[in-house]
Amino acid sequence: MSAREPIIRGGGPGNLPPEPPRTSEDRPEDGGDEKLRPQRLSEVIGQRAVAERLAIALAASKKRGEPLPHILFDGPPGLGKTTFATVLHNELGVELNMTSGPALDKKMDVMPYLTNAVEGSILFIDEIHRIPKTVEEFIYPVMEDFRVDVVLGEGMSARTINLPLKKFTIIGATTRSGMLSGPLRDRFHMHEHLEFYDVEDLTRIVQINASKLRTTITDEAAWELARRSRGTPRLANARLRWVRDYATARADGQIDLSIARDALAMQDIDVVGLDRQDRRYLETLIRVFRGGPTGPGALAATMSVAVDTLEEEVEPFLLRREFIMRTPRGRKATHLAYRHLGLAEPEPDLPTDLNLFDQRRLFE
Repeated sequence: MSAREPIIRGGGPGNLPPEPPRTSEDRPEDGGDEKLRPQRLSEVIGQRAVAERLAIALAASKKRGEPLPHILFDGPPGLGKTTFATVLHNELGVELNMTSGPALDKKMDVMPYLTNAVEGSILFIDEIHRIPKTVEEFIYPVMEDFRVDVVLGEGMSARTINLPLKKFTIIGATTRSGMLSGPLRDRFHMHEHLEFYDVEDLTRIVQINASKLRTTITDEAAWELARRSRGTPRLANARLRWVRDYATARADGQIDLSIARDALAMQDIDVVGLDRQDRRYLETLIRVFRGGPTGPGALAATMSVAVDTLEEEVEPFLLRREFIMRTPRGRKATHLAYRHLGLAEPEPDLPTDLNLFDQRRLFE
């Protein structure tokens, strides 16, 4: 049986245990990523429609004195799925148990989370699409009837015991909702899809987190970091930490526009957020394959990179920025890719009917 994840107590004042005194030696200079997360729903920036629906669910749950409905968050990594789970448990002041799909390898791995759940608590399962089918079917009656069916014995002497559970909430997070089975997906009463953030919201996030990190940053520098962060708060926080380190080492610790640009240039991050490997992908597609179309295997072999790396890490952002297209014949660079790299676009191919006409003339 795998070890259980730590339990996080609710954010209510009465639920927080007293902290032991801390000395200057064990006090961190700044908070980790969890300290940069918003603690209340009112502190969440962006995802306004999702936050508004969750506020309604919270208000209804408090008025009725019932647990939250089961909630499924889906979307690309780094957009705040875990953040929303921690915010909800703080708003309700309940316990939060956290685990992940790969950790629930068999039925007995999930049993401690179910039997130890208290009334109204939250069980957060990250990457829920990766739980095995047997575990998925095991939690069906948990989500519907708050009971566990335990089989004792084998063969003819086997018997089933229905173990009642306290009413609690399961919050699932996934980056691939299409991999969830229909029965599991339908058992979540709320299904919220998280979108990428716009530059204005990311700028505000950078400014707030810079304050939490006790770093001074100008509005222009915050906007510069935001527009190079691909619409992802997690990436914006990583950019902010790197620029802060650069400002501390090379300047007086304050981040202005010049410092931000120099720090990001050292990481080879351009004005739209492309890094060195992204640009190498586009340059290879254009220079070697004349803009495509070509298959990902050929690109990966030419770049000496695994195909999975290109498909999972490089291509999603290039597709979102419309630098490449996926066609039945392979990947193809768009005019935006040529323009971004400062390259001249190739001459358009001849129409298909003209090509056929030229081929017929060979046999005349």
